[in-house]
Amino acid sequence: MVELKQKVAAITLIICGLVGLEIQSNFVSTRTSFGKEEPYWINEACTTRADRHALSAASRVLVTGGAGFIGSSLMGALHEQFAPEVVVGLDNFNDYYSPAFKKARAHRLKKDFGRDVVAGDVCNGSLLEDLFKEHRFTHVVHLAAQAGVRYSLNHPLSYVKNNLECYVTLLEVVRKIDPESRPSLSYASSSSVYGRNKKIPFSEADAVTNPANLYGASKFMNEQIAAAFHHIYGLHSVGLRFFTVYGPWGRPDMAAFLFTRAIELGKPLTLYNKGEMRRDFTYVDDIVSGIVGSMQYCADAAAVFNLGNNQPVELMHFIQTIEKSLGTKATMKHKTSTAEIKETYADITKAQALLGYAPKTSIEDGMAKFIDWYQNEPRRHAFAGGHFNDRRR
Repeated sequence: MVELKQKVAAITLIICGLVGLEIQSNFVSTRTSFGKEEPYWINEACTTRADRHALSAASRVLVTGGAGFIGSSLMGALHEQFAPEVVVGLDNFNDYYSPAFKKARAHRLKKDFGRDVVAGDVCNGSLLEDLFKEHRFTHVVHLAAQAGVRYSLNHPLSYVKNNLECYVTLLEVVRKIDPESRPSLSYASSSSVYGRNKKIPFSEADAVTNPANLYGASKFMNEQIAAAFHHIYGLHSVGLRFFTVYGPWGRPDMAAFLFTRAIELGKPLTLYNKGEMRRDFTYVDDIVSGIVGSMQYCADAAAVFNLGNNQPVELMHFIQTIEKSLGTKATMKHKTSTAEIKETYADITKAQALLGYAPKTSIEDGMAKFIDWYQNEPRRHAFAGGHFNDRRR
């Protein structure tokens, strides 16, 4: 009964968030910056904490979702660029997609970099407290979440638990740390928060009033909760709205892996909304560079940034890029989905100015790297399994 009440309360929180999406003034005022009105709390710089955010060999980093695509890529990059004293991953190795894929990433991190991924759930507050006591983290990057858009149609409570309950559990642990020794906190939001917004490109200054799916709504609630924790506890944070990340070791439920495998096996691609969509595909190394910038950015705020490529790609051009690399033509079937966003396109002005963010990988170069990894990975078909395949009923 207690668990049921908690779930009902969480669902109510989402509903309240959806109803109140236009009432952002609870947390946000505006000022003119970069020639337009923007939420002031995004850009207010720290005055006393900036040095603590710099990454170095003395840094101690926690990456939740450490066995995930972006998390494992980040852990490897941190090791290579800064050789921090501690880089610990945390992952529950769930079966949304193949646990074997996640274990392979964790094995690679241990083998190539000597970094560990702890098996555990972010919802486990006691485990988090133990990890924080043991390692005294200077930086936390929260990437663990229930991903996927269409999966949310049939598994809504998974998003309530993983994207809200676990998120708040982590924030509670961090905010209880003395402000003078609190770690920097970056977390994954998503371009899905923009939903059915018609203004293109998407800007952090845009009102978020048209959610298209529960996944996007849960990520926007993450941002609102972060703003509340800043208001109440002075908890600084940086939310990162990722735009369609792809690359080697990428998730099997994402277009790069799904489409490449289908074309390789001669299976028809399922295209939604007649394939008339554009995505701001962003190569994983570019995303990681943005995360590293966010870890060292000190804002007296609950800041939010877009991390995209700023170069949206027509879905059919994306497919043609795969066909050219594989030397095989795709066959296609069409379905309709009201949960799909027709176009994503990131305005990255703010991230360029404040994080030094500079994506540089074209879709042609990025997909060539992905397909090279894919064709040389003998376990690729084993990695393609998971419950995300059951999402359509």
